[in-house]
Amino acid sequence: MSFTKLGLSAELLRAVTDQGYVQPTPIQERVIPIILEGRDVLGAAQTGTGKTAGFMLPLLQRLMKAGPAGRHRPVRALVLTPTRELAAQVKESAATYGKFLPLKSAAIFGGVGFQPQVAALRRGVDVLVATPGRLLDHVEQKTLDLSRIEILVLDEADRMLDMGFLPAIRRILGLLPRQRQNLLFSATFPDEIKALADRIMSNPARIEVPRRQLTAERVSQVVHPVDRERKRELLSHMIGSKDWRQVLVFTRTKHGADKLAKQLESDGLTTAAIHGNKSQGARTRVLADFKRGAVRVLVATDIASRGLDIDQLPHVVNYDLPQVPEDYVHRIGRTGRAGMAGVAVSLVSADESRMLADIERLMKQHLPKEVLPGYEPSSRPRVNDDRSAAAKRQRQHRAEPRRGAQPGGFRAKIRPARHGSGS
Repeated sequence: MSFTKLGLSAELLRAVTDQGYVQPTPIQERVIPIILEGRDVLGAAQTGTGKTAGFMLPLLQRLMKAGPAGRHRPVRALVLTPTRELAAQVKESAATYGKFLPLKSAAIFGGVGFQPQVAALRRGVDVLVATPGRLLDHVEQKTLDLSRIEILVLDEADRMLDMGFLPAIRRILGLLPRQRQNLLFSATFPDEIKALADRIMSNPARIEVPRRQLTAERVSQVVHPVDRERKRELLSHMIGSKDWRQVLVFTRTKHGADKLAKQLESDGLTTAAIHGNKSQGARTRVLADFKRGAVRVLVATDIASRGLDIDQLPHVVNYDLPQVPEDYVHRIGRTGRAGMAGVAVSLVSADESRMLADIERLMKQHLPKEVLPGYEPSSRPRVNDDRSAAAKRQRQHRAEPRRGAQPGGFRAKIRPARHGSGS
């Protein structure tokens, strides 16, 4: 099926064609006609499935069908997102797909100046993309009126729940008109999300992307077993020897991201790090540099796994495996987009074997493993963590006095060590 069969207007089709898209993704094919009908939608969709265009294209068309707003332009569509990066990306999509329409969009989120956002709201906004906290800041300062909202989108609702935004979302819902179209998208559906959907939705259409479609078919996945202390050496070798020009690398911690970025930079690779401790301005600049090729390697924590939207990103590397298996899907979903091929590489040390097993269980497949010559993992047997802990307790038990032993004698034995060496 092509986009021309979905009922979109000529202006929107022109914008889609300008982006080089011909065929809709599975979720776009299913969700666009339903949103155009005005129905509520409960969508099970991961990042990388094309869901942003899936809701943004029909949203823009419905706003135009009701007629473009007048001079004062009250906010008529509200999209709530969990992170600043995702808010900026969704706003960019609104501008891209709506470039031939007389509609205005804006994004408001924390970490940047308040007054420029106030000025944008005063100029008039049809589609507002926001993070919950900054949205409520504007409501409290009376710089934003939500009484004319016609369409509400909750994007990545499960992530907003994880980040503690559920109370803020409930407050926001109380400020909206009762008659509106509701669109909720989530990768998973914990009980709190189900309860929220039941509260706000009226007979929603349930759209689910089958699990086999959640990881892009064009993404080639491979696991390279390697000792943890040699991961950086192997990563640097692969980037250099294979001449990778644009690489997104995921680490588990902010400190790890900064450390690895410095090490790769010392290896001669232009590298930058992006994580929650960076200011919004710094994150925006780094992302822009990465997109235009000025930065070859971008090291990121999972804050970037859902919010980054980079066309034609060829390589994603899991330097550390994620502790939550679903985050693996979010990470590798950064590549293999828009019909392009992509490669997802995982550098896995022995202590991550359980995490790898959890990922494979979620994916319902065994990921191919390839030991690279010269980087074979150590053959030393690894003691299981539980056995190691038991052995430690056994040693401590042997060092303790038996019941009935003379307390004075025990104290006399340990006093020289405690006061002499300080150990």
